[in-house]
Amino acid sequence: MKLKHLLTDDRAVSPVIGVILMVAITVILAAVIGTFVLGLGNQVQDTAPQATFSFDYEGSGPYNVTATHDGGDTFDSDNSDALNLTDADGNTVGYSLPVSSGTAETLNGVSSATDVRVIWTSPTGENSATIARSSTPS
Repeated sequence: MKLKHLLTDDRAVSPVIGVILMVAITVILAAVIGTFVLGLGNQVQDTAPQATFSFDYEGSGPYNVTATHDGGDTFDSDNSDALNLTDADGNTVGYSLPVSSGTAETLNGVSSATDVRVIWTSPTGENSATIARSSTPS
């Protein structure tokens, strides 16, 4: 066995490292280009503000549902196009922006056992999210 020759033979090291680096660079470039092509970078900017809403029910069915902003982010024209109180039957009432802590809106004539939601729409109008959800008593 030629021990001296074994320790000095490094012919295969350089090509293997080169191949690993080429694969790593290709994967990184594919991820960056894919993000821009699919438009995933734009959706990150349209995140919904975080807020807490409470729901009050008046009547014995149909109900008058009042949703009150209890705390968290303020909804204004910088971060919102619209903020609506909507039930599962399609009835909707819109909040007047800005909406901050203590602001309330009432949706009248909501049936029993019906979902009621506060829905936010992004400033571009491309995205929406449910901020709060409740259900009327059955």
